[in-house]
Amino acid sequence: MPNQIFAEEFLTLAEQQPVIDVRSPAEWEQGHIPGSINIPLFSNEERARVGTRYKKAGKEYAVELGLEFVGPKMIDFVRKAKKEAKEKRVLVHCWRGGMRSASMAWLFETAGLEATTLVGGYKAYRKYIRDQFAQKAKLVVLGGYTGSGKTDILKAIAQRGEQFLDIEGIAHHKGSAFGTIGQLPQLSNEHFENKLAQAWLKFDKSKQIWVEDESRNLGINGIPDPLFQQMRMAKLWRINIPKELRIRRLVKEYAFIDKAMLVDSVHKIERKLGGLQTKQCLEAIAQEDYSFVADITLDYYDKGYEYGNSKRATGSIVDIIIDNDEPVETAKLLIERIKSS
Repeated sequence: MPNQIFAEEFLTLAEQQPVIDVRSPAEWEQGHIPGSINIPLFSNEERARVGTRYKKAGKEYAVELGLEFVGPKMIDFVRKAKKEAKEKRVLVHCWRGGMRSASMAWLFETAGLEATTLVGGYKAYRKYIRDQFAQKAKLVVLGGYTGSGKTDILKAIAQRGEQFLDIEGIAHHKGSAFGTIGQLPQLSNEHFENKLAQAWLKFDKSKQIWVEDESRNLGINGIPDPLFQQMRMAKLWRINIPKELRIRRLVKEYAFIDKAMLVDSVHKIERKLGGLQTKQCLEAIAQEDYSFVADITLDYYDKGYEYGNSKRATGSIVDIIIDNDEPVETAKLLIERIKSS
């Protein structure tokens, strides 16, 4: 009988042992434990057919159909698992910790591997990680108007040994209508949460964790409620940098982008910009006058940011006036300022 363990211990062992997810490829692609290997017991079509047989004829006949599918593939399962199991140990899970993972674990053990399964399966893992976002942490939230260089500042802070939860990096989105430009395709929201949890679980919650001030949603990804509420309740350290420097930074970041992508992004905020300003922005893009586009769109984003800050508790915002766009120097100043606060 394979050993069974709960999610916390399972994830600890996953740092040294391979995790084999035996769910179908479609399930795995929707979301999986980061770093896991998909060795599906059934293909997408096979899983659907077994499910249909179960509903129409019952468990016994569904199992028989499943065995027909699995039988010819068993040696391939073992070979793939052995290739991953350098020390002959594997962690195995399915959706609910039921027949799929138990069957595959039995097969691996029969073939000479030590297999451990996850109690409750992937469903239990999902509940566990979502619960962890409610862990009380010493969040340091860095804010500032669009173009302030917050991400570069935070990366410089991380290089100085501080803990940094890079939500935008994990979401592949910068949080605005222009947020997907130059980014990798976004993950499903489920897998975004999995990747976010992977980073979150590694942090020492007794020490500061830096995070950028974000809206709840970044494209199709949403920050889990418990974490978002902690971010909103924490003190906000807000960078104030001259608008002309913010314009210069945005032009540097976006001027190389295909014009069609910029046009599409402007159309996303057309209703908020208004007809005239939208027309002016589109004409400016055509003429490659990116400074004008940045100037106009910053007016829109600045108003939105001010509105979001107005919902924070009185006295919860600390303004940091910066005269130069120098992320490394700003990072040093912030660390010293917060240590002395």
